[in-house]
Amino acid sequence: MPRTLPPWETMRETLTKAVDTTDPKHGCPPQERTAADYIRYGVINLDKPAGPTSHEVAAWTKRIMHLTHIGHGGTLDPNVTGVLPITLEEATKIVQALLRSGKEYVCVMKLHGDAEEQRIKAVLAEFEALIYQRPPLRASVKRQLRTRRIYYIDYLETDGRNVLFKVGCEGGTYIRKLCYDIGEILGVGAHMQELRRTRAGPFTENSSTRVTLHDVAYWFGEYETQKDPSILHRFIQPMENALALIPKITVRDSAVDALCHGANLTAPGVLSAETGIEKGVLTAIFTLKGEAVALAKALATTEEIINLKHGVVAAMQRILMPRGTYPKVWKSGNKT
Repeated sequence: MPRTLPPWETMRETLTKAVDTTDPKHGCPPQERTAADYIRYGVINLDKPAGPTSHEVAAWTKRIMHLTHIGHGGTLDPNVTGVLPITLEEATKIVQALLRSGKEYVCVMKLHGDAEEQRIKAVLAEFEALIYQRPPLRASVKRQLRTRRIYYIDYLETDGRNVLFKVGCEGGTYIRKLCYDIGEILGVGAHMQELRRTRAGPFTENSSTRVTLHDVAYWFGEYETQKDPSILHRFIQPMENALALIPKITVRDSAVDALCHGANLTAPGVLSAETGIEKGVLTAIFTLKGEAVALAKALATTEEIINLKHGVVAAMQRILMPRGTYPKVWKSGNKT
């Protein structure tokens, strides 16, 4: 049975509905934002060390950079290391998109008894499916039964009773519980010995953008000393990079301000849409300059969005761009 493709392996094409130009007087490409806005709408691909909690790491980043709001893309246990996207200020609004973009881990599972390699491989393969999980007792969420998709489990090697494997899964999957369940099926018992997150949505441990807390402290100190905005680019990315795996709809300049006021997206405002959009899925609304306007729930498929001349195609869920960035060209209602 073919495995389910993870979000980072899903290929999308952009279908053009109409062609338009963008006014350089309004908005700007994300990489060209002022230093203050680059921080406000920024994301850090942080490599979490073992020891502190995810909340402590986020709090330290907040204190280092003198911020008022900060978030992170998926909690890691204190002893777990790896990719922890940190969202800064206004970028905290995109956390829900990061949580839906999938995760990848490398895990060392300790078996409580002996098991043959072929048997281990066969049992791991059985979990490449939609599985049921109940969060463990110490979890920070309600302990109710839920489903999570395991995209793949790649067996790597065995050393005695230590089994090394790589797993790609939906956000919110408990790898500790997965190891326990694998041990139960093997009939010998097992627990999670070590864990490292190698991917969170579009952010990976092999990326040149990955930084440590020490890097953040050093480069932000350099920025404060030199006041050179280019230094920020060494450890901060535009929040739009975090939306790389979310299907996108690009809109006209004339539609942007209405969306920023909460209006739903209608067909005439659409210039292009990526393939794979289905009704009900989370989509990202972008400008022609590559700026994120909002997160929205699709009310039509890609094909419908491209072909429709009238009607609502997406309902706003989270506004990302401040009002007034683009001029108002819409009517607020009839005067009486």
